[in-house]
Amino acid sequence: MAELIIMFREVLEASLIIGILYTYLKKSENKSSIKMLWYGVFTAIIASVLMSVVFQSIAGGFKGDSAKIFEGVIMIIASFVLTTMIIWMARNNNISEELKVKAKEALSSSFKYGIFTLAFVAVFREGVEVILFLYSIAFKDGVSVLPSVIGSLLGLLSGYAIFVQGIKFPLKKFFRITSVFLIFVAAGMLTYGIHELESGGIIPYFSGKTEIVDNKLKATRLNGDIKEFDLNNEKKAKKWSSRLWDINPSKNKDGSYPVFHDKGSIGGLFKGFFGYNGDPSLIEVITWLISVIGLNYLYRIFGVKNKIGV
Repeated sequence: MAELIIMFREVLEASLIIGILYTYLKKSENKSSIKMLWYGVFTAIIASVLMSVVFQSIAGGFKGDSAKIFEGVIMIIASFVLTTMIIWMARNNNISEELKVKAKEALSSSFKYGIFTLAFVAVFREGVEVILFLYSIAFKDGVSVLPSVIGSLLGLLSGYAIFVQGIKFPLKKFFRITSVFLIFVAAGMLTYGIHELESGGIIPYFSGKTEIVDNKLKATRLNGDIKEFDLNNEKKAKKWSSRLWDINPSKNKDGSYPVFHDKGSIGGLFKGFFGYNGDPSLIEVITWLISVIGLNYLYRIFGVKNKIGV
């Protein structure tokens, strides 16, 4: 479900940018520049597809702890990019006027491909963001193709309805609501990135403790829970002891996950939306709380101040 919202918003943002530029160029009667605009759009789409292929090949080359570290780094980068997108949208009081100024500057300059570059950068940026966000969701929960396609089509149809059909769309309310939702998505991405870096050995397990007792590893959590492990399972013991709690229900007899498990249908939905984890470590909980509180604070400052306009 998270991918539907992300694809809808990203495609709509790209459609709005291109729609604003197209409308401005059409009113200015710059037919040659309109062609350059579409060239920039199509080139950016092709470049985004190639970027996805390259990214897939790179991601497929990592195994074991290296794969976890790679996934963790990508998740943190995606969280940062998503955060900057939310703040950028909140800070810009009138994106339409800003784009018109950039288009005017591109037309007045001697640079032949100014409009092409403006369109290419705008669409390719959205394409790179989509790649990062969808792969981050895939690492964590797996990506459903249908919601992604539906979100993309809804974004395109909304852009078409606004600029071609002249239908009024409550953009300010839409961006306010989705920005609040994406704050939790960004916090979940960051937290899961930290989780993967923990699993990959880059970040040590801070909470809990392990000790050798009677040729067994005795792992103790902060809440007092105790479990014994074989001496050759030191990493697993440290990981278990670092968890603050474990509210995940046991697997079903057929090996499937119960609905409220963080890999189950309902638990997985909350995991995708809010970064929910049934057995988090101390640093994961701290990371999630700080990121949610901090992002909400920044969003309120910029969003209230500028009223989020398009």
